[in-house]
Parts: sequence; C-alpha cells; structure tokens
Amino acid sequence: MTTFITNIRQLVGTRNENKLFRGKDLADLPVIENAYLIVEDGLIAEYGEMKDFHVPILQFQNIVDAHGQFVLPAWCDSHTHLVFAASREEEFIDKIKGMSYAEIAAKGGGILNSARKLNEVPEDELFNLAWKRLEEVNKLGTGAIEIKSGYGLTIDGELKMLRVIKKLKEKSRLSIKATFLAAHAYPLEFRENHQGYIDLIIDKMLPVIAKEKLADFIDVF
Repeated sequence: MTTFITNIRQLVGTRNENKLFRGKDLADLPVIENAYLIVEDGLIAEYGEMKDFHVPILQFQNIVDAHGQFVLPAWCDSHTHLVFAASREEEFIDKIKGMSYAEIAAKGGGILNSARKLNEVPEDELFNLAWKRLEEVNKLGTGAIEIKSGYGLTIDGELKMLRVIKKLKEKSRLSIKATFLAAHAYPLEFRENHQGYIDLIIDKMLPVIAKEKLADFIDVF
C-alpha cells in the first residue's frame, strides 16, 4: 500500500547524511515546512515541499491530510526496565537524608527491593502493569524499545520477566528487543557466594531461555 501524507506543517529530522551525530551537531534539527511524505509498503519513498509536488493526489491508495501537524521519527529507547512490580519512591527519602545507593542496597533496597516485590507478583498481573506502560510510551512517540529483565534475581523471577516481555512482543506493534540481565546484582542468599549465583545463571537460567527463545541479548552489570 502507498500512503501519501500531505500538508505537513513541519517534517522533522530531514537530514541528507546518514551518520552518527554527537555534541553540538545534535542542536541542529533540519525541518521542511509545509511538506509531504510518501510511504510505500512501510518504507519512506519520497518527501519534500508541497509546492514541489505536481503528481495527481488521487492516484494514491491512502491519503492523510496532516494539516497543522508535525511528523517526526519515532523514538528508539535502547535501555528500559519496563517490567517491574512497584516503584521505589520510599527510597527517595533515604537519598534526601544522604544515604548512598550502596547503603540503600545494603539494607535490602535498590535492585533487591524491586526483586523482592517482583517475585511476589503473578505473571498475569506483571504483564498487565507492563502493557499499560508500553501503551503510554507508544503514545509518547516510542517506536522501538529494548526491555531488560534483572529484577527477578531468581530462576522463577527472571523467567517470569522474560516471558512477560515475550508476550508484549507478541501483542504490541512496536519493535521490541528482550535482554536477559540476571547478572544485575547478587541476591542476598548469594552475597558471599558470587560464583554460586553465576553458576545458577549459566546452568539453570540460560538453558531455559535458549529453549523458549526468551531473549535477543544478554547483558551483565
């Protein structure tokens, strides 16, 4: 299908170069005023100023009048922890009082706090919470997103997170990548046995993840 988007107030991000921009170069945001955009089978085929377009509009299968609207690329969010059971706003008080992240974690806060809460929540409930967040970021313009595990820190918890992410991938139209991050922190029971937890990841978690195809990437913190 070919879609013709017409009368765009501003078509944003129309760079002629395909390269990585850094520093002050990011402050330059090229736009085309009163623009058009043609999309063929999901790919951008052509764009430019309306005054330069002289082909009969009726030839297009789908016509969208974007009068007064802005069109810009979707966001690519490359590091998220979208799947979690509850926020940790209570720890903000500790931070205000001067406690370091390490001190908060030492008393069971931080990642360990999130892990405890996540392991208590059923998978269906965890999915429903994550789906609402995914819908929200979608409405805000995100088109591609990476979602990490890492708040389980147990076999069941990590697999539960990854299965939720897999369900999100199946239901959502967004481009989603799943990352396995059990090596996020050491659980309390492995505080003095780091090798034991690494062995648990390698011997117990990874085989199931591979069998069920639950992760696109593996991350280590």
